Amino acid sequence: MTTDLSLVAQVAVFGNRRAFDELVRRYQSPVRRFFLSQTLGDSQLSDDLAQDTFLKAYTNIRSFRGLASFQTWLMRIAYNVFYDHTRSNHPTEDVDVIPQRSGGGDSSSLKMDLYAALALLKPDERTCITLQLIDGYDIAGIAKITGLKDGTVKSHLSRGKEKLATYLKQNGYDR
Repeated sequence: MTTDLSLVAQVAVFGNRRAFDELVRRYQSPVRRFFLSQTLGDSQLSDDLAQDTFLKAYTNIRSFRGLASFQTWLMRIAYNVFYDHTRSNHPTEDVDVIPQRSGGGDSSSLKMDLYAALALLKPDERTCITLQLIDGYDIAGIAKITGLKDGTVKSHLSRGKEKLATYLKQNGYDR
């Protein structure tokens, strides 16, 4: 299997689109999953933001220096794409609609409850929670992606987990 660094070099030096297609195949799921969590399940918006992310990665691939993994570099781009999107759309928390629990305990109900719980978090808390609990990044990785200090990431994680646990317990989830 070709390494990410080798694929990046093929794209940066030779403009090899097949190499970039391979990078997209490798990382489209984590990028889309990140956006689904940030957009509270809006799959169309998540797909649009993922496409923007890969377009920016392709056009800026020569700026990749290998100081972090390609995935961390790509997730930093994804974070910035989402940040730019939210800043340009000026969302307000008092207008956000939080989906109500539909009951039944099926997976779609659980998914709605998780998105409702994520909707209660401040954007930085949601980002840190998503990157750690869903994507598996450690605190240092989250800090690289978001540009936040380690202590700030830890605070966002602590507050976010507390809010999630409280919401989920209040809505019938014991664990």
